[in-house]
Amino acid sequence: MNWKKAARFALLVAALSAGTLLPAHAQSAPTYPARPVRFVVPYPPGGTTDIVARGIAAKLSERWEQQVVVDNRGGASTIIGAELVARAVPDGYTLLLATATTLSINPQLYPKLPYDTVRDFAPITPAVYFPYVIAAHPSVAANSITELIALAKARPGTITYGTPGTVSTNHLAGALLESMAGIKLLHVPYKGSGPAMTGTLGGQTQLIITGIATVLPHMKSGKAKILAVCAEKRLPNWPDIPAAGEAGLKGYEGGTWFGVVTRAGTPRPIVDKLNKETIAALAAPDLRERFTAIGFDIRTSTPEAFARFIKTDMARTAKVIQTAGIKLE
Repeated sequence: MNWKKAARFALLVAALSAGTLLPAHAQSAPTYPARPVRFVVPYPPGGTTDIVARGIAAKLSERWEQQVVVDNRGGASTIIGAELVARAVPDGYTLLLATATTLSINPQLYPKLPYDTVRDFAPITPAVYFPYVIAAHPSVAANSITELIALAKARPGTITYGTPGTVSTNHLAGALLESMAGIKLLHVPYKGSGPAMTGTLGGQTQLIITGIATVLPHMKSGKAKILAVCAEKRLPNWPDIPAAGEAGLKGYEGGTWFGVVTRAGTPRPIVDKLNKETIAALAAPDLRERFTAIGFDIRTSTPEAFARFIKTDMARTAKVIQTAGIKLE
């Protein structure tokens, strides 16, 4: 080996030792994160999803002593934010707070999405589940889910229920209730949970399917009544609220979920570290207490279990949409 080749070889060894020739996505987990992490939220600031992301981001920032920056990219039914992450560098520095809308519903409705749920994302962990309740205006002649089903059978297609919009997870919870209970309700889509709640409080709709925290203040004031939680069994955090399953709706569950994913192809050591750290963040007592108070049920798992859950939820969602004949308006 002449001196020129020897010199080049020495430079190559030095560069590899320093990691300067390694691509960003090849960074090892022990050194991750070495710079701020971007946490994309596919909704505008201030909503439920934003609350979850900012809670997780704050805890991760504390644990890592490295800033996790929430980046709100709302619009197009979460597609804008999801596409941004699907096209990011697979290095773990761009995360997405994915929702049931993003990964389960959109693939059933849009024939040409700019992302593929299974191909483009690396699941990290579920974060929280947000169960819905069925609430009613005080004038509704039903005080339980059993009485509501009987009333709906006697008056098919006349009892109205409000949701934040067509093909929202709230709408799917209502469609599933109709299918399992053998009833026909009249869906009234609004532009958001707030307007939907206002519609029920004002008597424009008789029912609403929404998060428990949205209804509780109005229940306490007597302006609304909760008939059931959209679940087969009562929730541990709300044991006094009957479950829809008590009316014989075995397996019924209506709600939405949020989970953390990143770009597919991110090195497994970084995915594992993100899984471990996100679970630890969600286990923080103050965050757990805050989330529980507004109706969230913290649920975490391994990346493999989350991947299986996503595929199962996609199939379940497709069945509900097809059975109900739901289409985008």
